Order: sequence, then structure tokens, then C-alpha cells
Amino acid sequence: MALFLFLILVAIILGLIGVVVEGLMFLLIIGIVVLVVDVIFFAVRWSRRGRTRPLR
Repeated sequence: MALFLFLILVAIILGLIGVVVEGLMFLLIIGIVVLVVDVIFFAVRWSRRGRTRPLR
């Protein structure tokens, strides 16, 4: 969970720098990619966790 939050923070910071600084739009794109990959990674981990519990 700490890794998820850290990557969200990195994505937000990269996005802000990419928007504010002229000529660094690629940082905004990198921030968006990091955010999307992080959300997909979290969703995959969340779905796997739910399947390992046996039904009673």
C-alpha cells in the first residue's frame, strides 16, 4: 500500500512539473503513464487477494 501511495504522489508531482514548466510536457505524459500503471497494478493485486480466501 505504501508503494501505491508513493507512486500516486510521484505521478502527481511529475504532472504538476510538466504543466507548470514550459517545454517539459513529457513529464506530464510520464506522470499519467505512472498513474495508470499504478492503478492497474493495484487493481490486479486487489482482485487476487479476494480470490485466495476460501468460501465458508
